[in-house]
Amino acid sequence: MTKISDLLAAGRTSSFEFFPPRTDEGERNLRDTLNELEPLDPSFVSVTYGAGGSTRERTHRIVVDILERTSMTPMAHLTSVAHTRDDLVGILTRYRDAGVENILALRGDPPADGGDATTELRHAIELVELAREVGGDAFSVGVAAHPELHPRSPDRASDRKHLAAKLCAADFGITQFFFRAEDYLRMIDELAELGCDTPVIPGVMPVTDVRQIQRFAELSGAAFPSDLAERFLAVEDDPGAVRQLGVETATELCQRLLDAGVPGLHFYTLNRSTATREIHANLGLSG
Repeated sequence: MTKISDLLAAGRTSSFEFFPPRTDEGERNLRDTLNELEPLDPSFVSVTYGAGGSTRERTHRIVVDILERTSMTPMAHLTSVAHTRDDLVGILTRYRDAGVENILALRGDPPADGGDATTELRHAIELVELAREVGGDAFSVGVAAHPELHPRSPDRASDRKHLAAKLCAADFGITQFFFRAEDYLRMIDELAELGCDTPVIPGVMPVTDVRQIQRFAELSGAAFPSDLAERFLAVEDDPGAVRQLGVETATELCQRLLDAGVPGLHFYTLNRSTATREIHANLGLSG
């Protein structure tokens, strides 16, 4: 059983996310992280895709390496920005032929130079449909969800309507990271009111660097609650204390989500294993 839709149907999942390194040292660190996290027996692991397709080949290579050289089930991120339809058909075909069964379909961010003239599929739901066309039943297809609304959404009602339509076309969703369980639970209630019951896995990012997480939050539209920020800023000069507090607060968030009956937990690892392993141990998860 390697399709995420089947894994979710069978029970609660636990998964990890990685990004393609840019250097040889980064590649070695990622291999070490994969080796350290593999014994936790994740349901699946995902590999991100750089803005405008900037990591196209590296993402593909890492995903296929995980599939062929580890016991873990990979999911490949894929974005439509700065790609033609033919580009995307070619990428999906390569994944299908390599035996990769899980795709996260995203609109994505444009390249840093702002050039996205070649973009033909303007919305993630179109990429979901293309993955179905190319892969048929070969792919389990997921999409992204933003508990605190997508940064480009004009209002809450239109955001949830668009998200519900996207999720109903997909097999599952994975959220952007957030810090308040209430934001995720409210999103699920709003989707249910629209008749959408597609499972949405909450994404969790332990705080290990205060300034870094503030930048990430600004970019993603996630709120870094002021009371939480104050706790971290009080210890930001002590990296060990920051990491310890990050593990503690992430564990508390995960436990609240588990108590609420979430379909799984998705950890944004930033290619490091320590915090994720400690949270897993605190929660008594498998591995």
